[in-house]
This record gives sequence, structure tokens and C-alpha cells, in this order.
Amino acid sequence: MSSPLHTDARLILLSPQDNCLIAAARLEAGTAVEIEGERVTLARTIDLGHKVARGAIQKDEKVLRYGAVIGHVTETVARGEHLHTHNLESDYLPTYTHDAGHAYVQH
Repeated sequence: MSSPLHTDARLILLSPQDNCLIAAARLEAGTAVEIEGERVTLARTIDLGHKVARGAIQKDEKVLRYGAVIGHVTETVARGEHLHTHNLESDYLPTYTHDAGHAYVQH
């Protein structure tokens, strides 16, 4: 039996204040991970270095990484959900993406 605060070793918490975790490996959609004692099945593939919601984050709530605000979510996300340009917006910098159908976006 695991501790209630156990989190999968493939997910890294950079600072105790953070509400996101960082993928230490590519995690395929359908992979089950444990986040603070809760088993979560990933709906999307999470690439190495990408962010995962540590817990539920409400629309417009700030996302913290290294204990600092990096932006806000544009929709409510569940624990274990991928945080990226589809649901996370920088409050400080223009967003650049090479995803199909997307271009430079000025905020």
C-alpha cells in the first residue's frame, strides 16, 4: 500500500507550491500514474518535459512552476491532465507554436 502523498517517479514536483508536475519521460495516453495517492489514467500522451496538472485547476486559475506563476488555464482541468498551449495561456509572453493550424498569437 502506498503513502497518500505518493506520486509516480516519472512526474517531478519542482516546488511544493506548484500545481503542476513535470513529465520525466514520455507518457503514452492510457498510462496509469499515481498523483499524491490517486491513480489517474492519462487521456493524452504527455511528452518529456511537459506539464501535468497536480490537482484540479479551475478556469482562469494561475499555474505555478518553480513556485512562480507561468500563466493561467483557459478551461477547468482535472488532475493528471496535460497542461500546454491548448489549455494554458501565458500572462507575460507571446505564445509561439508550430502545431498545425496555429501561428504566432499575441496576448
